[in-house]
Amino acid sequence: MTGLLDARSVFRSDRLSAARNLAPSETAAWRAVARVLRSPLDALACALLPADCRLCGTSLLRLSRVPVCDSCRETPLQSQNLCPRCGEALAYEGESETFCDPCRLVPPPFTQAVAWNLYQGRARELVHLLKYDGLLALAHTLGRQVAQATQLLDNLPQEFTVTSVPLFAGKERSRGFNQAALLSAGAIRPLRKLFPGHQIHLSERMLSRVRATESQAGLSPAERRRNLRGAFFVPKPQAVRERHILLVDDIYTTGATARACSEALLKAGALSVRVVTLSRAQHEMTAQWEEWQEAAAVY
Repeated sequence: MTGLLDARSVFRSDRLSAARNLAPSETAAWRAVARVLRSPLDALACALLPADCRLCGTSLLRLSRVPVCDSCRETPLQSQNLCPRCGEALAYEGESETFCDPCRLVPPPFTQAVAWNLYQGRARELVHLLKYDGLLALAHTLGRQVAQATQLLDNLPQEFTVTSVPLFAGKERSRGFNQAALLSAGAIRPLRKLFPGHQIHLSERMLSRVRATESQAGLSPAERRRNLRGAFFVPKPQAVRERHILLVDDIYTTGATARACSEALLKAGALSVRVVTLSRAQHEMTAQWEEWQEAAAVY
């Protein structure tokens, strides 16, 4: 099956490469022809080289480098009553300006954090396909959702710089990529389309992770903050100074990583930091209250 999918990917890549080598007028004509032929070509390719969606198992109906059907790629926007600062689901229905307990107890250094979907079901599986299965082509689809989530931010500056949460160098070498950097790169073109009047820059490596940290999975908020204390720094403060930063990551859990990165960026001279993630892990606030009280003591 892998060979068949590779064959389909190469076929599609060849078509795109051919388009890039044409003059602008020829490219327009080529695209017009491609649109007409796409449906029968897809049908023929799917008949000759069948493949199933990696998530739901249904047969794919068109050529794609990503073996995931359209239905599984599209995940819904969150619809809960959310904290306007960090995006945590509020434990009660209240005014739109009501903050969650953690933001009232320990206000985060970032201006606002938003996410596109909940880290569950299909959304969680998509993150895992990118992050753990190395399905890198999926970053374009997920990057578009990151760009759409950015529309949820209030008072977005007219000029801002997009960067991503870094991995420790050894971990990035072992994995072969940084999923957050792939998402930020995949979000740039959609961002510029969604915000045509804004000046949007992409600048990776603004942040560095100076030490390997324990996996955050299973740690309490207080333990997460201790784990990340001093883990991030800005190697070139002049690249950050006087800039508004849009920080991209794949998942927002307790916010410990977003807080630590934001602190480092602001300390280096950034004007503001806004956080956008693909997914958000929500918690029952009542169950987290004691842990956040403990976290306040070590913040």
